[in-house]
Amino acid sequence: MKTVTRQVLLGFFGVLGLGTAVLGVVSVSGAEEPTKVEREPRTPRTGIGAEQSKEAWGTVYEVLVSPRCMNCHPVGEEPLQTDQSIPHAMNISRQSQANGLECATCHQPFNTEVYGAPGEAGPPGAPHWQLPPKDMPMVFQDRTPTELCEQLKRPADNGNKSLEELVEHVTFDALVLWGWNPGGNRTKPPHSHEDFVEAFEIWVDGGAHCP
Repeated sequence: MKTVTRQVLLGFFGVLGLGTAVLGVVSVSGAEEPTKVEREPRTPRTGIGAEQSKEAWGTVYEVLVSPRCMNCHPVGEEPLQTDQSIPHAMNISRQSQANGLECATCHQPFNTEVYGAPGEAGPPGAPHWQLPPKDMPMVFQDRTPTELCEQLKRPADNGNKSLEELVEHVTFDALVLWGWNPGGNRTKPPHSHEDFVEAFEIWVDGGAHCP
């Protein structure tokens, strides 16, 4: 696909607007853009038992705690980055946005690559790139399978969603889909998106049982 060159802000002014910004020229490849999944309205499965529901949750959990998902659902105020889930560089936190530095300043609606350096990953990107809100952080990091399972079922802790709305979210949301098209050398979740959605549906259709 045609590659478009544009300038993207790679440096930040810091949390309080101090420091030096660095402009870098990046290459944006259309092949890196998350693709929306087209899906017919689903019919819930029948005959799913509690044990099958719990087994499916195991697959769901492995995806949710992988770096591509967990890095934006941290325990603290700082997003995480890389496969090692280290704190975001340049002191980025929820406070950065409160101070006027939006995530979209550097994270475009698509992945970027450093121009002239094949394979080098620039800032990753997808539509509405952001952390969950402070009053509902939806933490995945350091949650046990049981803790995260119970948390995900509570509307007060899951974005005010029903279980069926969660199925729709993990199936179609562009930011979720980005996890399987992360750009650069970033690893993908341990299961395909198709298998993840199937496991999520089985977990829900069987009663959303927790281990």
